[in-house]
Amino acid sequence: MTPSPSSSPCAEVRPQMSVEDFEELARKAPETVLLEFINGKLEVKPLPDQLHGAIAMWLLRQCMQQRPELALYPEQGLKVETYRNGRARADGALAPLDHFVGQDGEWAGPEGVLMTVEVTSHDHDTDRRDRIEKRDGYAAANIPVYLLIDRDAEELVLYADPRKGKYQTRTTHPYGSTVKLPDPVAITLETEKLKDYTP
Repeated sequence: MTPSPSSSPCAEVRPQMSVEDFEELARKAPETVLLEFINGKLEVKPLPDQLHGAIAMWLLRQCMQQRPELALYPEQGLKVETYRNGRARADGALAPLDHFVGQDGEWAGPEGVLMTVEVTSHDHDTDRRDRIEKRDGYAAANIPVYLLIDRDAEELVLYADPRKGKYQTRTTHPYGSTVKLPDPVAITLETEKLKDYTP
């Protein structure tokens, strides 16, 4: 494994609003509008296209087959970043079955989440949002593994070992390779199928 790039965690910025104001806004948003609060900024998460959905379903099936005691929760709201001041909707959050049952509201704490997953969207903000800000938010929340399925580069980028707000390891794997997700996930992905989801 190679060391993670030396980019720093999300810089402290003056938030556009309080977390409480964001949560109230998110509660009142129409169902077709997915809002996030990342690095102190209000973000509108793009609605997934058909290939995005197919990739998410492919990964969900892999996880269920190999670790039936776990579930990959789609669009799970998580409290992330330092002091949990961010709110992210992960494309997937891998956790034990029924892990989020009984948690108040739509934004759950990150404890017990083994892995977060993002599948890039074809919009101008995906580089900053998925490749930088969410990565840093998940690391600061101490989520053990972050898997980025990068559709532009046709590769999986695997981040692990969060310490002091940064993932210590980063590896890349082209579509078609075998990807071993580290503990505590311990799932092996055969990614040849992802080539079928490339336009």
